[in-house]
Amino acid sequence: MRSPRSPRETRSPGLDPLAVLPVFVTLTGKRAVLAGANGGAAWKVKLLAAAGAHVDVYAPEPTEEMRLAPAEAVAGSVTLHERDWSPADLQGVAFAIAAHEDEGECACFVAAARAAGAIVNAVDRPHLCDVSFGAIVNRSPLVVGISTEGAAPVFGQTVRARIEAMLPVGFKAWVGAARDWRARITERYHVFAERRAFWERFTDRAFAEPDRAPTEADLDALIAEADAGPRGGSVVLVGAGPGDAELLTLKALRALRSADVILYDDLVAPEILDYARREARTMLVGKTGHGPSCRQDDINALMVSLARTGKRVVRLKSGDPLVFGRAGEEIDACRAAGIPVTVVPGVTAAQGAAASLAISLTHRDAARRLQYVTGHDRRGALPDDLNWAALADSSVTTVVYMPKRTLRALLARAVTEGLPPATPALVVFNATRADQALVEGSAATLADAVEAAGLDGPAIVMVGDALGRGARSAVVAEVLAVGAG
Repeated sequence: MRSPRSPRETRSPGLDPLAVLPVFVTLTGKRAVLAGANGGAAWKVKLLAAAGAHVDVYAPEPTEEMRLAPAEAVAGSVTLHERDWSPADLQGVAFAIAAHEDEGECACFVAAARAAGAIVNAVDRPHLCDVSFGAIVNRSPLVVGISTEGAAPVFGQTVRARIEAMLPVGFKAWVGAARDWRARITERYHVFAERRAFWERFTDRAFAEPDRAPTEADLDALIAEADAGPRGGSVVLVGAGPGDAELLTLKALRALRSADVILYDDLVAPEILDYARREARTMLVGKTGHGPSCRQDDINALMVSLARTGKRVVRLKSGDPLVFGRAGEEIDACRAAGIPVTVVPGVTAAQGAAASLAISLTHRDAARRLQYVTGHDRRGALPDDLNWAALADSSVTTVVYMPKRTLRALLARAVTEGLPPATPALVVFNATRADQALVEGSAATLADAVEAAGLDGPAIVMVGDALGRGARSAVVAEVLAVGAG
């Protein structure tokens, strides 16, 4: 009998230390100065001009790229002065950049610019900088800045590329509309909660149709929705995947970002909760195999009661909610209470484990059928009603969820029912996570191998001829060594 436990609220540990403070500087119509012309100078000048600054460049020997900069300014302006700078050139400057090859010249310019009240950057000299330039994702007026504090520029560029892929170019039009409409919305809705509700609806529409520009008709429709009153509560069952946060779907990310309350299981990786908005409440309603667990009826009641107060509730589950995740019971509870409920699927453990090991679950010569079964019933024992004829078929790939306590009995019974003892079999622990490990054997030997390995964590069993097809990769060989160790 598992010990009961109650749902409990958890709190984010808050901010970790910041190497730098990310801030955004408005330069429209302001004066900026760059002195020198080293390798990165021309790009910095173009950035300042793109931000609307009027940039004066002082360089006795400008590069060809710098000579082209005035004609390439997309906003603001660039004026090139082919001479050295003087202190008088820094009067009224808001932003200054030192781009000299000589350290002493840079230090002299930085001191003079600070004395003039400017924010200062020195190209490739972080010790002289007040601020630094990071990688930029430009969906202006939506702008994302990425900094590695100069430690890993290529890494920062890779992060930028990934964010670029997640932000449709059309967001520029939606954020521009938000800027244009903000004053009207602030004037119309004096209560913060009403304004937030409007902008949440706006964001939902932007994500649903990112590739078209919003119109006044959108504004009218959004206002009509907001004036109709607050949204009722709802529940979304969200699959968090087996552990690797990068396996979250974009739809799952949006659900986490809009949730008021998140009810999550023990097996949900902690870093996944980092994607939730800061204001969201998080509550652990964990169910651990053969350990202390919240009663399903209590989870259902909590989910319904929160939604009845108008909250948007995310029920966050490891893997896929629809695969041995008790989703059916929770969907029924919501429908019985009249609560809108939707499901966001996730990568289930079988898919995640197989992909991480580069093992195909099906094969046209070895397995044309795939079956998922659970390793225990409501009592925690081996289920009485398993289809043993199907489990004894080695031409089927069988995936067993929650198998640890009944593994030996399940495999022994399958062999008794006709499964060839030499059928390839394996157990993956902590699938897709940093501590993933694999134990390999056969239907006859796997239980002993797992016991000898002494590994812990969520596990999944795979049995079938398809698992023996093809050569192992170096990555799989390494995992096998860990599992055997």
